[in-house]
Amino acid sequence: MAKDIKTGGRKKGSLNKTTSEIREHYKNLIDSNLCILESDIKDLEPLQRLKIIIELSKFVVPTLKATDLNLNNSDEDGFKEIVITIIDENGNEKAIQN
Repeated sequence: MAKDIKTGGRKKGSLNKTTSEIREHYKNLIDSNLCILESDIKDLEPLQRLKIIIELSKFVVPTLKATDLNLNNSDEDGFKEIVITIIDENGNEKAIQN
């Protein structure tokens, strides 16, 4: 068997057959009960209704990834010094610090 060469199985990106079937059945279940689901949601208290809508939106709206800012290599103020070096046409360097 060749190393790092895919020799069998599903092609990259193709869905598992069972997963596809389950998703299709679930979609049909939701489609056939949509009116009942809407009615049930309308019968909830406002706070419960909001919680349900937020939970369901996770399946429709993509979740944004949290970002992290790391300032480990900064000075005491929390900022790094920026040095810009300008080289003129004669090859002379001039540093501008900010």
